[in-house]
Amino acid sequence: MGWIAAPLAKEGFIVAAPTHPGNTGRDRSAEETMKLWLRPSDLSKTLDMIEEDQAFNSHVARDRIGVLGLSMGGNSALSIAGARLDPELFATYCDTDDLNASLCEWVRLSGVDLHAMDKGAAGRDNTDPRVRFAVAIDPAPADIFAPASFADVSVPVFIVNLGKASEIPETIQASGIAGAIPGATYQIIEAASHASMFPECKPHAAEIAIEEGIEDPICTDGSGSSRDAIHAEIIGLTISAFRNAIGSAD
Repeated sequence: MGWIAAPLAKEGFIVAAPTHPGNTGRDRSAEETMKLWLRPSDLSKTLDMIEEDQAFNSHVARDRIGVLGLSMGGNSALSIAGARLDPELFATYCDTDDLNASLCEWVRLSGVDLHAMDKGAAGRDNTDPRVRFAVAIDPAPADIFAPASFADVSVPVFIVNLGKASEIPETIQASGIAGAIPGATYQIIEAASHASMFPECKPHAAEIAIEEGIEDPICTDGSGSSRDAIHAEIIGLTISAFRNAIGSAD
């Protein structure tokens, strides 16, 4: 997240990036990762801590708080803005590998049964009224929300998909969500791919990833643009969206 967090901070925004236990870096568990409802809770707790911290609280404009999320973070951003997961769609998400092969294979090999998870928690309302704007970039999974809940989102939302419209996987295709959320805006960056949200790859990173059993093409973007250029476009769109929705950072 540093590649997008640092430019936002340089623009004057206070940026906080929470750690999601069991779903960050080397601390990864398939079971904890799939407890998607805990992620927006982590965001709310982060806001609680900022408000209680005297080093920050006097600098926070409480009426101008926004959230930015990429991939599962995009799912979290939509959730904290008012969208709710459909417990049944969640439970059946990995019945096959059709929707998300790499994730669901990991879930299955880890012995995790989504049907056995807490459906009440999965479908709960995670709205935080302190959040006045949400940016969701390639939200994932995007296809397990309860469609009726999109009408309950009452804050401005900006959704970005990465890749050509015809090539965006169903599980991150969010144009329908943008159409269902009142007043939401939507944009596609065709030269990008889902992997474009990762930091720039070091030399030989793609080969090393394959050697370590990482089959996802984490170093592959779309065509015609470098990852650095794609990042610059995403950063520009994000800063512009925040300024338009909640005002300039000052």
